[in-house]
Amino acid sequence: MTREEVRVTVLDEGKRGVLGLGSEPARVSVELLEPAAGNDDSLSEVARAVLEALLAGMDIEAAVETQVQPAVGEGEIAAPIAFDIRGDDLGILIGRRGQTLSCLQFMVRLIVGHQTKTWVPITVDVEGYRLRRSEKLMALAGRLAEQVRTRRSPFTLEPMLAYERRIIHLALADHPDVTTESIGEGEARRVVIRLKR
Repeated sequence: MTREEVRVTVLDEGKRGVLGLGSEPARVSVELLEPAAGNDDSLSEVARAVLEALLAGMDIEAAVETQVQPAVGEGEIAAPIAFDIRGDDLGILIGRRGQTLSCLQFMVRLIVGHQTKTWVPITVDVEGYRLRRSEKLMALAGRLAEQVRTRRSPFTLEPMLAYERRIIHLALADHPDVTTESIGEGEARRVVIRLKR
């Protein structure tokens, strides 16, 4: 399960101890949130209100539009609730390589999940950024696959967010000559494109 799909309650914080002596493990309760059924208008309104409140709290003037067809990678399941934020000078919401946008989406999912006691995938985009980024990554994947095939040596991409790595994997899933894998941990996780054996 992802963090948005569960509710975590700390029952006992435990003790650190000194040099590991006298330490006690923390105890938590993890409860699975019920998945939302279909595209519920009330969930969409709650999500919109949460997103608008977060934007107001950041002093950002922007319009939140509901997307009928969310901008997602090819082969990826579409989120039932998707928003596109429109306005002027919204680069601050995207952040470096889309990290701020991913954090904003994560916060909206968590708050909506907490308020409604359900889990629903919510996609948040800014001025179509995710769609443009997805198209660029698919084109990049094709060029790099050709380079790996021609040079016969693997290519390691820069660290990427999970949804960006997924786009690369999906773009090359059916490629006849190359395969992909993710390596590394945390924020340093990256995709390697190599020849099939």
